[in-house]
Amino acid sequence: MDKVQRMARDHGVVIFSKSTCCLSYAVSVLFKDLGVVPYVCQIDHEPDGKEMEKALIRMGVNSSFLFPAVFIGGSLLGSTNEVMSLHLQGSLNQLIQPYISILKSN
Repeated sequence: MDKVQRMARDHGVVIFSKSTCCLSYAVSVLFKDLGVVPYVCQIDHEPDGKEMEKALIRMGVNSSFLFPAVFIGGSLLGSTNEVMSLHLQGSLNQLIQPYISILKSN
C-alpha cells in the first residue's frame, strides 16, 4: 500500500493500469489531449503487482471496475466513469490545472 500511496503522492496525475486495458489507454490519451502527461503504472509489469492491486481495493477503488484507477494530486478520483463524468461536466480541467504541461511548438 505504501508504494501505491507514494506514487499517487509523488506524481500529479497517476493512472494505475494493466497493459491490456483499453480504457486505461483511452483515459491516458484524454489527459494528454488536455495537456497533462500522466504517470502510468502498469501493475502487470510490476513485480509486486498483485499486492498493488489489493492496496488499490483497500484504498477504495471499486473491485468491479479496478482499471484504470486514477489519482490526481494524491487523491483517488476513481475510474473511467468518474473521469469522463467530470470531463463532460467541465470540472476535470479545474482538477488538472496545476499539472498541465506547457508545450512549446517551434
